[in-house]
Amino acid sequence: MFDQQAGAFPYDNAFSRNLGWVTEAEQQKLRKAKIAVAGLGGVGGFHVTTLARFGIGAFSIADFDTFDVPNFNRQAGATVSSLGRPKAEVIGAMAKDINPDIDLQVFPKGVDESNIESFLQGASVYVDGLDFFAFKARQLAFATAYRMGIPAVTAAPLGMGTSVLVFLPGKMSFEDYFGFEGCNDTEKALRFLLGLTPKRLHAAYLVEPDRINLQEKRGPSTVAGCMLCAGVAATETVKLILGRGDIRPAPWSYHVDAYRHQASWSWRPMGYRNPLQRLGFKLGMAMLTRQALK
Repeated sequence: MFDQQAGAFPYDNAFSRNLGWVTEAEQQKLRKAKIAVAGLGGVGGFHVTTLARFGIGAFSIADFDTFDVPNFNRQAGATVSSLGRPKAEVIGAMAKDINPDIDLQVFPKGVDESNIESFLQGASVYVDGLDFFAFKARQLAFATAYRMGIPAVTAAPLGMGTSVLVFLPGKMSFEDYFGFEGCNDTEKALRFLLGLTPKRLHAAYLVEPDRINLQEKRGPSTVAGCMLCAGVAATETVKLILGRGDIRPAPWSYHVDAYRHQASWSWRPMGYRNPLQRLGFKLGMAMLTRQALK
């Protein structure tokens, strides 16, 4: 048993059950890796704790928000004891509780133009944990990661499943895939949703569609979806760090839905310019217009 007062944290023993799926040498690569996670709510907190249990040795984490009661249904750090506490502080403490030797940089005001490069400096991978509607911060983080040559992973909780995209340096960028430039927030929300889930596996069991309103920036989410996000995003991240396994970057994406027992790959060459995406956007905007007129 580990006695904190007696000596150093037994890293090799703590993460020995990873061995077999990774080699001892690969585990040391994970130990030396640094992951940047912006947004520590719905999916971000699970990203950090999952990657910490993989034995990742360093993190940059960012969030300006505090925990509140509506977070309880899905967020890793949302408990009665964390009410009103900063998410970055709580999730940072959880990561340190898993591995006290983690090198942790905390950005308690979130990410913006003044600190984004410092936040991403030295990162092996950027993992997106931002709120669905945090478009400005998301554009900034992905654009800066792309410019700095840092791979980026985003996994969206969709019902009781997740959709995953990987953006690699030199391949299709976030902007070329989603096409946010020049759009208002409602248009960005629709482009983001369409780009994340071309197959829309989750739509079949949405029992109350009115709970989603892109114009009012609200929608439902489940802990099942958030935890699935963490599993698949961590897997893609580990593959990127270790340099093995199949990585299919954007315009490829895949959607795993536990409720429907389905998984599906999507390929959208030209990203948001793809004819199917353009048609989906046109139909979606028409639906939103009708919704606003009700």
